[in-house]
Amino acid sequence: MPYAVDLFCGAGGCSEGLIQAGFHILFSSDISDMVEVTYKYRHKQLGLIQGRNTWFERADIRDLHGDFINKKISELEMFHDKEVPQIDLMIGGPSCQGFSRAGKRDKEDPRNLLFGEYVRVINEVKPKYIVLENVEGFMDMQFFGYKGLDLYDENGNLIEEGSLYPDGSVTPTILRSELNRIGYDTLEPRVLNAADYGVPQRRNRVIFIGFRRELPAPSYPKPTVEPKNRLTLKDAISDLVYDTRIKSKVSHTLSDYQKESRAGRTPSLITGKPIPCDRMDLQNLELPNSTDIVLERFDLFNEGETGTMLRKRIKEQGIDIRGKDALIKLCCDKLRMQSDDVIDLFMHANAPDDAIDVLLTKKNIRQRLDSNEPSPTVVTLPDDYINPWEDRTLSVREMARCQSFDDSFEFLGKRTTGGLKRRTEVPQCTQVGNAVPPLLAKAVALEIIKVL
Repeated sequence: MPYAVDLFCGAGGCSEGLIQAGFHILFSSDISDMVEVTYKYRHKQLGLIQGRNTWFERADIRDLHGDFINKKISELEMFHDKEVPQIDLMIGGPSCQGFSRAGKRDKEDPRNLLFGEYVRVINEVKPKYIVLENVEGFMDMQFFGYKGLDLYDENGNLIEEGSLYPDGSVTPTILRSELNRIGYDTLEPRVLNAADYGVPQRRNRVIFIGFRRELPAPSYPKPTVEPKNRLTLKDAISDLVYDTRIKSKVSHTLSDYQKESRAGRTPSLITGKPIPCDRMDLQNLELPNSTDIVLERFDLFNEGETGTMLRKRIKEQGIDIRGKDALIKLCCDKLRMQSDDVIDLFMHANAPDDAIDVLLTKKNIRQRLDSNEPSPTVVTLPDDYINPWEDRTLSVREMARCQSFDDSFEFLGKRTTGGLKRRTEVPQCTQVGNAVPPLLAKAVALEIIKVL
């Protein structure tokens, strides 16, 4: 059996894909205590028991060293009186917030340098193959005054000092050069779309693959799904509609994807089979408490319509808000009008912009998802995605379905968080949004299996 190490493992999206591909995960690590609870719970469920046949270490990678990783692996009960194998694959996705093109892109974010720490750990453990996953912004982030890794011999003596890279050097150039210095060749980095590998979500991720110089080069996985056959949101979550009247119109039979999600894809070490989950045992279905105003705003959206599109429709065609009592009262209070006048104002085209701002807020990023398309990229805060069929946001389970997690995979901890706590807490929504889709990780891992 091939063996793997998963760093920056998060809730375990990569680990799920690796196990599905046939890897045994000997060591994993993440900095978050909230992630640790979910990750350990899932692995215990799969028969990966702390200290017996795997080890999870909660740590900042800057404090994590190869000798510690090797020690923890050698102390596992499964290797008692046995030779400890080499690590076949190390996989990791250094924190991507500083690289992300969504929102403010911070070149001074210290997390931008964590890929260098990943290279250091690779050099200390020396796995046969390495994979690094990140957002598209990883490809063109520039660095100024970046210093390469200092290299030491077995006795701790400096043998080569890391040099300064030219200002403006981009991450792929630095990463490939640094890996080359420690004896690894690399494939040209490539952007893969999760939707091409059976994930019902448009999610582009940069994948780097490296390999020890004496080993055969792997390949990137070829798409397993034609663009015209990509799975849709309906394929993924139509069976999770809450309202029975709506559900009877939307979902009559389970899709193959829904059947697979319920039956499970990730095999247990105990039985060799995936862990099934029927509808009655399904977890992570909780929804946030939304006000009547928010729910009525959701109802204004047509399927597939963004906030910008809705605003344009109201401006050009008008909209009927009769029956939306909370919104009517809000507009009456803010615009100092009677209810009949408010209804008439929006019923016709060319309502004033300030009135539309009251009706919708100035926020335009909200959208009702299109059930006949793959999900857009699952994010850590799903408040602006409206369910295609119901006036609500998505549950954590629906987000997990869009990421290709098994239904038996339970996310633990609080559902979401806000304010300054978002800097440190990793609740369920963030765990799902930060994860690598298991089926994408599996596709990459299978290519490593081929050359092993």
